[in-house]
Amino acid sequence: MRAKRIGVVGAGYVGLTTAACFAHLGHRVICADADTAKIEALNAGEITLHEPGLRELVEDNRERLEFVTDNARALSDVDFAFVCVPTPTGPDGAADLSAVDQVLSEAPPTTRVVLKSTVPVGTAAKHPGVVSNPEFLREGHAVEDFLRPQRIVVGAQDERQAHEVAALYAPTKAPTVLTDNTSAELVKYASNCFLALKLSYVNTLAELCEHVDADIDGVTEGMRLDDRIGASCLQPGPGWGGSCLPKDTLALLATARAAGVDFATLEAAVSTNRHQPHRVADRIREELRTLDGARIGLLGLTFKAGTNDLRDSPALVVARLLVQEGAELTAFDPCVHEDRPNMRIAHRAADVAAGADMLVVLTEWPEFAELDWPELAERMADPRLYDTRNVVPGDKVREAGFRLIRTGR
Repeated sequence: MRAKRIGVVGAGYVGLTTAACFAHLGHRVICADADTAKIEALNAGEITLHEPGLRELVEDNRERLEFVTDNARALSDVDFAFVCVPTPTGPDGAADLSAVDQVLSEAPPTTRVVLKSTVPVGTAAKHPGVVSNPEFLREGHAVEDFLRPQRIVVGAQDERQAHEVAALYAPTKAPTVLTDNTSAELVKYASNCFLALKLSYVNTLAELCEHVDADIDGVTEGMRLDDRIGASCLQPGPGWGGSCLPKDTLALLATARAAGVDFATLEAAVSTNRHQPHRVADRIREELRTLDGARIGLLGLTFKAGTNDLRDSPALVVARLLVQEGAELTAFDPCVHEDRPNMRIAHRAADVAAGADMLVVLTEWPEFAELDWPELAERMADPRLYDTRNVVPGDKVREAGFRLIRTGR
């Protein structure tokens, strides 16, 4: 197909990835964001998002990319305008659509608007002519997910418009689902909330393993070989977080309540997830006998590996619980370099071990498996390690002199 002129409103994870990838596919893209500092940084070639491949895509396609602060530039004189602005959780648990509503109010009637922001079910139906095209981009894999997607979902009232938007993704050769707006919106929530259910299930299963002397790794290995279950989202941890699952579960629950539907399974998943950081803190307290004055080194703060995103990170919830009981915290994360409230940020993993009573792995960064465990053990007051993500090599850690505690063991 011939190159299109595409506008993108929003330069966050979704918007910037969308803009860069469409430019990579040969289209001319104008990306707008109200954050002047962010746009100035992008025009200077500075990208603060830790997203593999994104910096290179932006640099390689600058002749087809323009970054502006004026939304009107991205909404006028374009073939398609993609809305990629945040929809944070509001006070009642429902999504806050103020940013989406603002952009839609600014769009000229002749502009073909495509909603990529995650919006409550039924939103697009209130705006005739808007096309729904939910994103399925995982932080840390956003570029890969855009250029090699598992599926493309497009919802529209006009089938011709749906086909035109789907055609933009033709080079990816991904399976395409064409449906109505409301169903497309629900696909996004249904997918993310199912993943939340699965993660909460495996975390409770890990807790059960600890009580009945089973091994969660052996249990999940036996589960993932069943095609009906699959291998993804079976790794236990201190809870799920980030910019999507917490927000989307609450939004779908709000939609269900408004529709008079009792979504008990999803309510249980959310409740289970809120319990996980407390379970981690309880186990640390049990091991140390008291948290008051305990020196604890944290390995990992982001909500998952491969990103610098701290939003709704369970690691930060665990840290807050420890501080509330008087623990002294030092933390290391490959993507966090500024001090956080009530904790010191170290520049090396080894530095968190100095004088520590315990180390706690809270994010599954693969480099944590390769640490110099004898060095860390020598630096500690008492070499104890709680691996909430089960990523460290057990034999090497024990040989270095650590008492090792693992999730689901």
